[in-house]
Amino acid sequence: MGHRKLEAPRHGSIGVRPRKRASELTVRVRTWPAKTWIELLEERYGSEVEKLNVVKRPTLLAFPVYKAGMTHAMVVEDRPHTPLTGKPVFTPVTALDAPPIVVLGLRTYVSENGSLKTYGEAWRSPVNAVVEVFEKFYKDNPFFKDAAAKDVVRKYLSGLRKVNHGLVKPDPSGEYGFKFIETDYESRLKQILTGDVRAVSLVVSTIPVLSGIGKKKPEIFEIRVGGGKIDEITSYAEKVTGGYVSVADVFIEGQLVDVIGVTKGKGFQGVVKRFGVKELPRWHKHRKGSRKIGARSPGFGTMSEPPQAGQMGFHRRTELNKRILKIGSSGLEIVPKGGFLHYGLIYGPYILIDGSVIGTVKRVLLLRHPVRPPAGWIPLTPPQITYLSLESKQGV
Repeated sequence: MGHRKLEAPRHGSIGVRPRKRASELTVRVRTWPAKTWIELLEERYGSEVEKLNVVKRPTLLAFPVYKAGMTHAMVVEDRPHTPLTGKPVFTPVTALDAPPIVVLGLRTYVSENGSLKTYGEAWRSPVNAVVEVFEKFYKDNPFFKDAAAKDVVRKYLSGLRKVNHGLVKPDPSGEYGFKFIETDYESRLKQILTGDVRAVSLVVSTIPVLSGIGKKKPEIFEIRVGGGKIDEITSYAEKVTGGYVSVADVFIEGQLVDVIGVTKGKGFQGVVKRFGVKELPRWHKHRKGSRKIGARSPGFGTMSEPPQAGQMGFHRRTELNKRILKIGSSGLEIVPKGGFLHYGLIYGPYILIDGSVIGTVKRVLLLRHPVRPPAGWIPLTPPQITYLSLESKQGV
């Protein structure tokens, strides 16, 4: 007579305990890659990289985007030594809305007792950068024909004040109704660059009024600058502070990125759905209950390893090595008929990612240069997309 196995692999990683709700949707990056993607390509392929007109340069190591939705495409398989190499393959793709970001400030770090310590920061008004972004990327869009740069700046400053009322103050007599409080930028910049600077980060802000969401309150991130010596990084940071950065300035088509964000929330779930443990048959000792655990743990005050019911989803997570299939400047060329469900239209720059990504529609995600790239093959050139579905997703 057979019986149940008395051993099985454990369910659920202890490394992500406690499985609780994320504290906020705007994630903080804990680890930055030592090298940018272009530096990785130069290590692997050498002189072949120069033929692609890709130049090693300082750049931001991450970029915030909004998840718009999914569709499917036919992509030519370019991985070597596979049964489908050179043939078009059905591929699910995720569309990400990537409006340019504006740089609000610059922050420097110095080394102290073997670790980095904040040395100082300087802030600069992004008003002119928001105007430049609208004029360059959105002015000719038919959906913005009745909008003006003045309206976009006013809405952006209004939302930024809700996030940090110390940065923006009301200015009823001004052109935009609000005013960005800029400190003495030049003197502060000179002061924070006098020390032994070891790292430089930029404080950036999204412009959600230009996305398909239409909300006002922007997200603020601190993003490390990499891709060169510290002098080159410092010069680049000085140049873009108070300006804007587009997604094409940070990533290239075909590269791998890490996706950092908050997963879709599932609420309070039982042990079977939350951890995928096996439900034992209901037998004569049913008084012990079905779909339940036995002994919980040695006692209070210790970590409980047995699976238990609790919060599922809405966790901060990182997905490694997702591939960028395409980067474009007009999202209307990839929007399906009727728009993306629960999102709408993508009006400006966008990214197509191979496969799915974490989070629900409209969620802000942070794309980072890969911190743990594959040890084997890494793509040198972007893949060829032979077909992209623009059929309506209504009723699918």
